[in-house]
Amino acid sequence: MSKEFNRSLGLTDATMIVAGSMIGSGIFIVSASMSRAVGSAGYLLLLWIITGVITVMAALSYGELAGMMPTAGGQFVYIQRAFGNFVSFLYGWTVFTVIQTGVIAAVAVAFANYSAIFFPELQHQLLSVGGGAFVITWKQILAIITLILLTFSNTRGIKNGKIIQLVFTSTKLLSLFALIVLGVAMAFKSDTLAQNFAHAWDAATTTVNKDGSISITHLAGFALIGAMGSTIINSLFSADAWNNVTFIAGEIKDPRKNIPRSLFLGTLLVTLLYVLANVAYLALLPLHGTPTAQDAFGQGIQFATNDRVGASAATMIFGNVALYIMAALIMISTFGCNNGLILSGARVYYAMAKEKLFLNKAGTLNDNDVPAFALWTQCIWASALCLSGTYSDLVNYSTFASMLFYIVTISGLFVLRVKEPNTERPYKAFGYPIIPALYILSALAICTILIIYDGRNTGLGLICVFTGIPVYFIAQLRNKKVN
Repeated sequence: MSKEFNRSLGLTDATMIVAGSMIGSGIFIVSASMSRAVGSAGYLLLLWIITGVITVMAALSYGELAGMMPTAGGQFVYIQRAFGNFVSFLYGWTVFTVIQTGVIAAVAVAFANYSAIFFPELQHQLLSVGGGAFVITWKQILAIITLILLTFSNTRGIKNGKIIQLVFTSTKLLSLFALIVLGVAMAFKSDTLAQNFAHAWDAATTTVNKDGSISITHLAGFALIGAMGSTIINSLFSADAWNNVTFIAGEIKDPRKNIPRSLFLGTLLVTLLYVLANVAYLALLPLHGTPTAQDAFGQGIQFATNDRVGASAATMIFGNVALYIMAALIMISTFGCNNGLILSGARVYYAMAKEKLFLNKAGTLNDNDVPAFALWTQCIWASALCLSGTYSDLVNYSTFASMLFYIVTISGLFVLRVKEPNTERPYKAFGYPIIPALYILSALAICTILIIYDGRNTGLGLICVFTGIPVYFIAQLRNKKVN
């Protein structure tokens, strides 16, 4: 008798998975590089608002597909239904090689980086090969240990993953909310926010020269559009992984209603928190600063130490102890984020295996009704990426690859309206066809700008997708021989 998933997750659990998978370390870091790229409080906030609008539009569009196909695998299943096995395999292949495992590795290393604030010994090298060409540090080992622990916990059943997600997501939501409230309250005691908005729309790119001096290039027209389009990848990464809840549709109660609701509620909640967090940063710190300044206020948002904007902002509230407070918060945030990513990602490989598009054993459930083999396979590859030293690049081109498949998936919404007009749709995409079309156009515009202004990372993202083509045809030949 074949095992089936246990539907034990309610609306709150599903919403926590959406929010928890989205909030990792990005919101506490990426505003520094974004502010250097656009040099303007107005455009910085606008980028976060655009990111939120794009994300919510996509989530509203996904709701219809989730209601139609409430089964494990989510986005893989949607693409397969609309475009067939080939395109869906390319998606699943990219999820496994880059999108899911690359982000899991990056988040695990972020956890280890902040752990090193409490335990500096983690910075030390464990192994160096080829005169330093390949280095393994204790931080990387810690990152892998967290992946093994979370994977093991999730093989024990969905209940463990649910509890971890609820506890860690609730903690980081409350902590982020507290930072926002305290930051905005501080705004009434200083004129920092007003100063930041005195020239809110004067855009400029700030770069640090080799001699430590800075160069400022004022932006307008296409140069401004290019700068915004290339740096929005940072906020999009911070808001990504919202679709992970669709992967675990087989374990959600009343998925036809709860998945669309959780997508909307989770993305809206995180969007509001992200925008307000940046308002808090602007209320506590000047946008502009100097890299040689000795304190957080002098460094500003642009040159926060190691881009730790959250820690710099917290310093203005809590003093020197803020570094440790924020390090603990980001450790909680990244640990909970990876739990959601690990839990949900394995369900894609399970769905692929059921269609003979992945390792057959990945399509089986263990005694706890979870795809343990798929979980461990994901863990092994993500651990390898932790050791590769390329996880920061993976973040960039995995986000580009994600956007490509978001475009494909939402295009499938239009295809299925034509192919299956009579299929039951418990939830219909809000604002159809305008909102889904706006998302596709917006995402295409961003991808085009990235291709022009960040050809290296986008090229690597496309290569990851295209490497799946020969793998697909080899798998098809193997399946024919077996049959």
